[in-house]
Amino acid sequence: MEKVSIDEVDNETNPMGVHSVRRPISAALGFTDFAMNYFELEPGESFSGGYHTHHDQEEVFYVEAGTAAFDTEDGTVTVESGDVIRFAPGEFQQGYNPEDADERVVGFAFGAPGAQHEWDQIESLVHCRVCEDERGHGLTITDDGAFELTCTDCENSFVLG
Repeated sequence: MEKVSIDEVDNETNPMGVHSVRRPISAALGFTDFAMNYFELEPGESFSGGYHTHHDQEEVFYVEAGTAAFDTEDGTVTVESGDVIRFAPGEFQQGYNPEDADERVVGFAFGAPGAQHEWDQIESLVHCRVCEDERGHGLTITDDGAFELTCTDCENSFVLG
């Protein structure tokens, strides 16, 4: 048995600076079979760096306080305090606290299987500078911790962060 207070877990934010509070509970407790992250999102902040999918994990988000918005393949979905939303592997999404929100969003993100996804199994949908359209981009982490995105159509790469 292991126990931890969320406030005791180190804050590890996204290298792109999209949120100010992310506490990886699964890392702190040594989870092996699923991931759990705690978030506090100020207005304009997001759970992740962009519209993406995990090909190797399903993701579930629980909103404890506030109201989050999720851009999905079916449009924007509002997730209020006490609500849970699930994304199957391969479903694109991005969750965030809208810029015009009056309050902070407090919530949890869960992923399974595995305590951490494989970076090469993430696909982001972003504008490709070569294809000149929104395209799927694979994701890798550079040696200095930045995100490198590579277009799945033309293989053009660029680094964020």
